Amino acid sequence: MKARPQSIPVPVTQVLFDMDGLLLDTERIYTEVTQKIVGRFGKVFDWSIKGNMIGRGSRETSEYLVQALQLPISADDYLAERDVLLREAFPAAEPLPGAERLVRHLKRHGIPIAVATSSHLDLYELKVTRHRDWFELFDAVITGDHPEVRHAKPAPDIFLAAAARLGGEPAATLVFEDAPSGLAAGLTAGMRVIAVPDPNMDPARYGGAEEILQDLEAFDPPRYGLPPY
Repeated sequence: MKARPQSIPVPVTQVLFDMDGLLLDTERIYTEVTQKIVGRFGKVFDWSIKGNMIGRGSRETSEYLVQALQLPISADDYLAERDVLLREAFPAAEPLPGAERLVRHLKRHGIPIAVATSSHLDLYELKVTRHRDWFELFDAVITGDHPEVRHAKPAPDIFLAAAARLGGEPAATLVFEDAPSGLAAGLTAGMRVIAVPDPNMDPARYGGAEEILQDLEAFDPPRYGLPPY
């Protein structure tokens, strides 16, 4: 009996990037701000809580946080306080290892690239304040409040919208994500996904990823048919 031939992946022609915790070190800012808020009530915001929030929409995560920590405030109260603190801190966000290098490399070789972030546009603008030179290299930016994004990750809306904006097919699209919800969104969209999780995250939550990298410095473009560094 002949062995069943293995399917050959469609060559990658375009690349999508999540932003928070993948391109920019904003997750540290989210953690510090949230701990400042919940600490007033004697609570601790650790990875047993954050691990279930990362990569999801703000409304969903705020309701989860209030319930999980039994905070004596509403989700709206939490979001309002958090918003003020985040807006003060986001302009100081630093790039994560390998992010700028990879973006510049793909752009230099004419590979279509886009950001697909759950952040709303106004917060996106704050986060990239000090990095506009290389964020302006992206061919498209789709944020969580874009009209085509009706459902947040893990729904595939944002990745499908970004891929369509670049003009390529989902099967030819490579996604970089740090969150399990983002991985699920990319897989549901029919795309190949590379996971770059926070070291505190359980690798078992990234089933279906093409590979799990410690950072973007570890990415090997030729493995996906992309130009070498």
